[in-house]
Formats: sequence, structure tokens, C-alpha cells
Amino acid sequence: MTILITFFILFAFTSPCFADSWVRAIEDDRAIKIESDLLEAVIPKKDPKHWMTGIEKGSFLDKTTGFREVGDGLMVIDWLMEAGSDADWSDQVIAPDGHGVGRYTWHENETDPERRHYALMAHGSSHRKRMVEGPQLCHRMKPVQPEVIRGADFVAVKTTYNYEYAAPGRKPGSRWTQLIVFPKGKRYFVLMDKIDTVNDSDEMFLRNDTPGCIRHDKGDTFSEIYLSYLSGPKGVRIPAHEFFEPFPPDLKFGYRRDTHQTPKTFIRAYHLRDKGSGKEGPWLAGLTLDPSVVYEAWCSQRPGGIIVMIEEVYGKPIRAGESFSAAHIVGYFDTIEEMHAVYEENKGHRAVEADAGGWRLK
Repeated sequence: MTILITFFILFAFTSPCFADSWVRAIEDDRAIKIESDLLEAVIPKKDPKHWMTGIEKGSFLDKTTGFREVGDGLMVIDWLMEAGSDADWSDQVIAPDGHGVGRYTWHENETDPERRHYALMAHGSSHRKRMVEGPQLCHRMKPVQPEVIRGADFVAVKTTYNYEYAAPGRKPGSRWTQLIVFPKGKRYFVLMDKIDTVNDSDEMFLRNDTPGCIRHDKGDTFSEIYLSYLSGPKGVRIPAHEFFEPFPPDLKFGYRRDTHQTPKTFIRAYHLRDKGSGKEGPWLAGLTLDPSVVYEAWCSQRPGGIIVMIEEVYGKPIRAGESFSAAHIVGYFDTIEEMHAVYEENKGHRAVEADAGGWRLK
């Protein structure tokens, strides 16, 4: 009897939501794991290995090559923000859990040299930003209950969350929706982030990591980075040695919609390298399917061996009751040409839908 009860408990917590010949979804109280014939990925519900949003750190596996993501996760979501400084009021904003917001632009008044230096390396010294609503979802979001959606040729995971507190003069409650679609036969997933806002703003944007950060020691995990939107129509390939020393996001490899022409493509990718042998692997790329939705993006080396690939989307006037979204393709590619071919097939979209009848870009 004891053996039967133990078997039943194990089955209840490890059995897939569904399974067929090419994919299965395994759900327990902590996370949802997607296992297809080509990929593996984990979407956390609580107690994440690193961040709560997007694809969990180290879980995104390319079964074709055996390589994994080498940062802190993919498509991680942050604050709901706008241009400006919160230095005058950030200490007044207290989250429901008792944590202070913390000054996002705290280095403006910082006197400690080491802390000020780190802040300048991490955030730069120009184009100030401030919170509209919090918390910072990546590490302050409470447990969620994502919905698994299955179709004949895909599986999708949909997560929603309402921001809990707001800056002075603003209301909390804007809704973030992240929909991740894993299509059959692909080494990538399609993702949408959407905001339904309860506030007005002249320049509201959502911050994410596209595709994600890179952890490395003198380029031991990657050999180069590709940015399609800089240095002309073919983009720029940046060797790993450019990231051996820290530099701020506003020094080089940055993009701003108000200072750059809108590019034809917005692709950000890094070329994986085996940490032990040095063998070259695939590219891990993030494709933002409508370049005009990108407000600002940077690719900079922070102190501590991490390259941040932050992207801010929308950054336009919006009124309460309205919404905005961005659509991305994130995954493994053998060549830059393959990335561009996939981009051409799917470009121009900002939204994704999925139900039992199928999934579609909008």
C-alpha cells in the first residue's frame, strides 16, 4: 500500500499536462517544463533559479547541438517605465510587501565612489528613466499560475500579472501578459509581451532582456555578438574581446529611436562557444519583429562578467485603457543568414495569439 501511495504522489507531481510524439509539457507546483524533439525550456511559477519572468536560467536547451543559454534566462521582464528621474520621490514609494522601491536613478546623488562607479557602468549617465509601476517583476513578482495552451502543431504558455504599486500621482494595476509559443519543428519560440495600462504617459515603455544577458570570463562562453541594426544594412559582428572590460550602455553599441534611423531588422544574437573545449556552437538570437517598436536598446559590459542586452519597447504616448505589445522570435540558428530568413517570413508583427485552433502573429 505504501508503495502504491508513493507512486501516486510522484505521478501527480511529475506527470505531463499532455504528451504526443514531438512534445510534452510537465507541470508541478514550481514550474512548467516544455520538452520537444528539438528544445527544452522551463517557465517558473515560483521559486525560480534566478528570475521569475521569461525562460528560466540555464533551462533553454538546443537538442541539435547540446548547447544551452549562458546568461540568467531569456526575455526577462522588468519595470513599467517612462523617461525622467525618480530621484525626488522614489524613497516615498513602498511596495505592499514592505520593500522600498529604491531609487532607480540613485547614483545621481550617490557619494560613495565605488557604488557610483558601478551605477554609471550599469546604467550610464544619460537619458534618465523612472518607474511608472512596480514591482520589478523579474525578482519581486509573486507566484503565478500560467495557462498551458495546446494545438495540433504547437504548445504555448500564457502568464499574466498586475503591477502592484505606482509612482506618486499614478495608479497601480496595469496588466502584463507574456505569451510563449513553441511551434512544431522549430529550434525557436515566439513570444509576446503586452501591457494593458491604467495610466497615462507621454513615453511609456516596458524593459526586457532580448534575448538575454551573457555570463562569461574573457569570452569563454561566446565568440562574438551580432547586432543587425548598427553599422549599415548588414549589421555589425563584435568580437568577444570588446567585452573584456566594463563600459556603460551609452558609450558604444547603443541604439535610440530618437537618434538612429529605424532599421529594417532588429536582431540581437551571440555565438555560443563551449566553455571547456572552445568549440563553436550555434547562435542564440532574439528577433524583434517590428523594429519601430524599439525605443532604446543597449549591449554593454557590466562589472562582474555580465553583458546586458536590455531592450525597451514602445516609448510612445498612451492613455489609460489602451495597450501596447511587442513580438519576438528567440532561439537557436546555425547562421546569420538563417536568422534573416526567419525574420523575413515573420516581420512586421507586434502581437501573438494562441488558442486550441492554432497560433498566429498579428
